[in-house]
Amino acid sequence: MQSKATTVAQYLAELPPDRRDAIEQVRKIILKNLDRGADGKSGYEEGMQYGMIGYYIPHSVFPPGYHCDPKQPLPFAGLASQKNYMSVYLMSVYGEGTHWLWFHQAWAKTGKKLDMGKCCIRFKKIEDLALDVIGEAISKTPVKKYIEHYEKAILVNNKAAAARSAAKKADQSKAKSPAIKAPTSKSAKKSPSPSTKKSSSQKQTKKR
Repeated sequence: MQSKATTVAQYLAELPPDRRDAIEQVRKIILKNLDRGADGKSGYEEGMQYGMIGYYIPHSVFPPGYHCDPKQPLPFAGLASQKNYMSVYLMSVYGEGTHWLWFHQAWAKTGKKLDMGKCCIRFKKIEDLALDVIGEAISKTPVKKYIEHYEKAILVNNKAAAARSAAKKADQSKAKSPAIKAPTSKSAKKSPSPSTKKSSSQKQTKKR
């Protein structure tokens, strides 16, 4: 459920009081641990992205932007109120790397149930969340480290896509290759073997 709000303040104002309170608590943890850069301008920024509160690397820091839509700054985290639940998105936890493993182990130690997709943590009340783990996950991923993680993931995905494309072309090439047909019984009758020809020749010689 994407909001049409153009600012974070407007997005929060549109939420029911209970959800606003929960979202603001998570937002506070994210902002507290977010890398803003030494000058306060060369790190992550907060704003509206994809109809939710987004945390991203601006084009001024990472000009290529998001590979799926280069016009968008590179997403890092998100915070949203959905129809049946609320969500925290942590892109740095996407993929089964060392950060993913640490996150799941740290969350398990809290005793709280983790309702998570690839990078989306779903919750219905603030008590469902291990806020300290979320905060640490944010602080463990400064801008420079996240860009390295992102570029490595893109490289791996591109290689995998190239391999799939090559395999597909190879299969198509095999399918187009003409099959060598074995001679049918009729063609075998029409083309007698050398021994048959020899036998016929010998019979004609004897008759003469």
